[in-house]
Amino acid sequence: MWRELLPLGRHPGTGGYRRYAWTGADAECRAWFATQAELRGLRHEVDRNGNQWAWLGDPADGDAVVTGSHLDSVPDGGAFDGPLGVVSAFAALDELRRRGTSLSRPLGIVNFGDEEGARFGLACVGSRLTAGRLTRAQAHRLTDGDGTTLPRAMEAAGHDPDAIGPDPERLARIGAFVELHVEQGRALDLSGDRVGIAGAIWPHGRWRFDFRGEANHAGTTRLADRRDPMLPYAETVLAARREAELAGAVATFGKIAVEPNGVNAIPSLVRGWLDSRAVDQPSLDAVVDAVEKAAREHAAAHGVELDVVRESRTPVVEFDHALRDELARILGRDRAAPVPVLGTGAGHDAGILSGSIPTAMMFVRNPTGVSHSPAEHADEDDCVAGVLALADVLEGLART
Repeated sequence: MWRELLPLGRHPGTGGYRRYAWTGADAECRAWFATQAELRGLRHEVDRNGNQWAWLGDPADGDAVVTGSHLDSVPDGGAFDGPLGVVSAFAALDELRRRGTSLSRPLGIVNFGDEEGARFGLACVGSRLTAGRLTRAQAHRLTDGDGTTLPRAMEAAGHDPDAIGPDPERLARIGAFVELHVEQGRALDLSGDRVGIAGAIWPHGRWRFDFRGEANHAGTTRLADRRDPMLPYAETVLAARREAELAGAVATFGKIAVEPNGVNAIPSLVRGWLDSRAVDQPSLDAVVDAVEKAAREHAAAHGVELDVVRESRTPVVEFDHALRDELARILGRDRAAPVPVLGTGAGHDAGILSGSIPTAMMFVRNPTGVSHSPAEHADEDDCVAGVLALADVLEGLART
């Protein structure tokens, strides 16, 4: 399965993946998922929001156990973030069948659409829509960098954009959702464990900083006469790093747009996007407030105007404690030490769904801690350990 999926959406120049929502690469990944379901005799369906499901048993019976993740990527992302959870889900089902396990609850495998938000700028669109945390009107206003709206992109891919919206009936049939994911850090590598359990997702958000100055000639305009928005932007990037270090948080300006974007032109606009995450909401608020304060001071010093827009905000996510403890019990049966429970600063579909159904997450060791990069990696032995751990969890949950 891994070999078949590996070339889909891979950029030949960077070696990274560009599996953006409702594109050709996305369609190839969806076809791969449908084929895997068909090969196993599972019922494949696409819900109103474009999420794919493969079912063993009838989900209408209720109290289903579901696992899976996503197949889309960030720009030039790695091979493991998302796909490892989907491939492992099919492999875990194969393992259960090899064991001759008889399940008393329906088992589902899911590929959530547009988890990374790489094309339309909002993460977890498929699960947000399903859980009612993104309205149809809000979704219809999403636009990519080329000006294509989400409805137009969905329609071009053969999906009805007018059908999207909350899906409470589907969620009501799910008793537990467990998402396996490559760890996006080095906690397991440092502890020497192959598999861990998520405790909570840090609160996080995205803010857009628009620095507006005055375009002018780079060669003839005196430094003293310039209103260059690049300068306060650069100082704000450094301020974000300082404030994050002080708070034990993270803050990143990872995306920038410049106008007119000429080598010999002073910019008129520098637009930067801040991603910040912290262990709790007060810490996150303190970091972002301090970064905005510094940005305004630097902008004023250079005669530049500043607008700050909060584009998204996700509160802390505590995964279902009973389900988390059950995973710890199942995975800890043959261990001398408890299974590691990790916090994470990354958002996931499991976090979005946690307000609607019991959810949990499992992590597979990442020896470098690198993620959202072509260098992202997990050793094969660790991936196999993840599959076997997931199979144990699904067996423990679906047989009860």
